[in-house]
Amino acid sequence: MKIRSPIVSVLGHVDHGKTTLLDFIRGSTVADREAGGITQHIGATEIPIDTINEICGDFISKLSIKDTIPGLFFVDTPGHAAFTSLRKRGGALADLAILIVDINEGFKPQTYEAINILKMYKTPFIIAANKIDRLFGWEVHEGASFKESFNQQAQSVKTDLDLKLYELVGELHKEGFQSERFDRVSDFSSQITIIPISAKSGEGIIELIAMLLGLAQEYLTKQLEIHEDAPAKGTVLEVKEETGLGVTIDSIIYDGVLKEGDEIALMDSNNLVKTKIRSILKPLPLEEMRDSKHKFKKVDEVVAAAGIKIAAPNLDNIVSGSPLRVLNDEEDVEQELLQELEDLEVSTDDEGLLVKADTLGSLEAVVHLLREMDIPIGVVGIGDVTKRDVIDASIAKEENEDYGVIIAFNVKIHPQAEEDLNKSEVKLFEGDVIYQITEEYEAWVKARKEAQKKLWLEAIIKPAKFMILPKLIFRQSKPAICGIEVELGTVKQGYSLMDSNGNYVGTIASMEDKGESLTAISRGQRVAMAINDAVAGKDFEEGDSLFVDIPEKHYKILEKEFKDKLNEDEFTALDEIIKIKRNKDPDWGKFGLFEY
Repeated sequence: MKIRSPIVSVLGHVDHGKTTLLDFIRGSTVADREAGGITQHIGATEIPIDTINEICGDFISKLSIKDTIPGLFFVDTPGHAAFTSLRKRGGALADLAILIVDINEGFKPQTYEAINILKMYKTPFIIAANKIDRLFGWEVHEGASFKESFNQQAQSVKTDLDLKLYELVGELHKEGFQSERFDRVSDFSSQITIIPISAKSGEGIIELIAMLLGLAQEYLTKQLEIHEDAPAKGTVLEVKEETGLGVTIDSIIYDGVLKEGDEIALMDSNNLVKTKIRSILKPLPLEEMRDSKHKFKKVDEVVAAAGIKIAAPNLDNIVSGSPLRVLNDEEDVEQELLQELEDLEVSTDDEGLLVKADTLGSLEAVVHLLREMDIPIGVVGIGDVTKRDVIDASIAKEENEDYGVIIAFNVKIHPQAEEDLNKSEVKLFEGDVIYQITEEYEAWVKARKEAQKKLWLEAIIKPAKFMILPKLIFRQSKPAICGIEVELGTVKQGYSLMDSNGNYVGTIASMEDKGESLTAISRGQRVAMAINDAVAGKDFEEGDSLFVDIPEKHYKILEKEFKDKLNEDEFTALDEIIKIKRNKDPDWGKFGLFEY
C-alpha cells in the first residue's frame, strides 16, 4: 500500500481568488492570461511535498506533520459544475476542499451553492478568507504567515478583521456549521477552520497549506491508501480537441497505475466505450494541466494521484464526469462501470420539470438541490437543450401548467430549440450558477402563484348584504327594479341573491346611479338595482335585507385560501350568510375528512 496525495478541490464565487491562490503557490501567471481573470477550464496542479516544505518552512514541523503524504493535488474549478463532475464510486473525487470567500464581500450566490454541494458529497473543507490585503489600513507583508502579519497590524485593522470573520462564522452557522479562526479551533473534527489569507501577497498561505496537510494526515490516511500496482481508476474532467493529437481527455487518476497501451473503459451519455491508450501526456510538477509552459511530457505510465491527458481513438462522445477504468482479467470492469452509472442515475417522477446539465455529476447536483426544494422532476438529460426537450416540456405543460419548465445548467440552447421556445409557452431558466437558477425559478413560481391567487380572488363570489329602500320599488318584476343601499361588503353585477331564510331571490341584472351603469358597489352606496327572476312583494319587501348567495365551493376556497384577504365588512356578512345557510343545512360549507 502507498499513500497518495490528497485531491483538493478549490471552490468559490467568481473573482474571489481561486486561481490567484494556486498562482501564488505555483509562482505562475495563469490568472493573468485567463479571460477576465476567471478560470475558463478545469485545471489540476501537483504540488510535491518538497515544494510545500520550502513554502511552509518551520510551520510544518511545529504542527508535527510527518512526510507520509507525498504532496497536495489541487483541482481548480470554474464554478461548481466541474466539482460535481469529479466523481468516483461512492461520492466526490475531492478528498478535501478549500472554499474561498472574499472577506470584504462575504457570502455570494456561488458560495452558498458550493456549501450545498460540499454538504451533498460530505466533503471536508476549510474556508480561505481571502483579500485581507484589501482591508482598510492593512500593511502587506509579502509571503508572511498570517500570525506574523496580523501581529504587525494596527489595533483598528485587527478589530475590523475579527468583525468580518465573525460575519463568516454567523453565515456558516446558518448553514449548519460550527466554525472558528484556525488558531482558535478547539476541535478540528467538528469545527470548520477559517484561515485569513491574501492570495495576492501570499499572507496566510503557509497556514493554509499546513492545515490541509494536517487534516489529511489526521483524518484521511486510510482514504489515501492506493494500490500502486493495480489497474488505474480515474475520472474524465474534459474532452477536447488538441492540434496534432485529435480528440483527447483530461483525467484525474485517483487509484492504481495507468500505462501506455492499456485498454480502458469509459462512458458516453448512454453506453460503455472501450478504447486503447495511444499516449499519456503529463504536465511537470508545479505546471498546470491546461496551461503548461512546457506543454506535456509523454510518459509510459502514471501512478495515482495524477492529472493527465490521454490520446486514444473513439473519445468524441465521452461525457465529462465519466468514470475511467483499465480493463483487466481479474475484475469485471464493464459490470462495475455499468453499476457505477446505475448508482449515479438520477431518479425522476411521473411528472415534473425538465432538467438538462452538462455532466452526469452536475445533473445529479442540480436534481439534488431541486428535490430539497420539493420540486418534482419529470425528465432529465445531459447535453444542450434540443427541439425534443421543448416538445417534452410543452407536453408536460398540457398535463400541468406548473411543469412547462426547462432548467438548463451550464448548457447551450440549440438554435432550432430557441425558435420553438419563443413560439411556445415553455419557461426556460438557464445559467451556470445552480443557486441563481433555482432562485429565479422560485421567484417565478411565487409570482405565478400570486397572480393565480389574484385571478381566483377576483373570480370568487364574496360575501355582501344590502337593504331594499322603503318606497323605492320602481317595478315589480321582469326584472324587478328597486332602490337599494349596501350594508356590508361589495355587491357585483351577476351575483345571485338570497333572503334571510336562505331562499333564492334572483340575480343582479344591472345597477345604475344618476344614469351611470355600475358593475360593483360598496358599503353606503345607494343605487337603482334590476333583479332578474324576482317579484317585488313576493320574493322581497321594502326594508328587507338581501344577501349575496355564495356557492358552497366558493366558500370553501375562501375559507382555505383567502380568509386573510377579507375586510371587516365582508367577515361580518360572511358570518350572517353561514348562519342562514346552516339553518337550512347544518353541514353546509363544512370540510369532509379527505378535503384537506
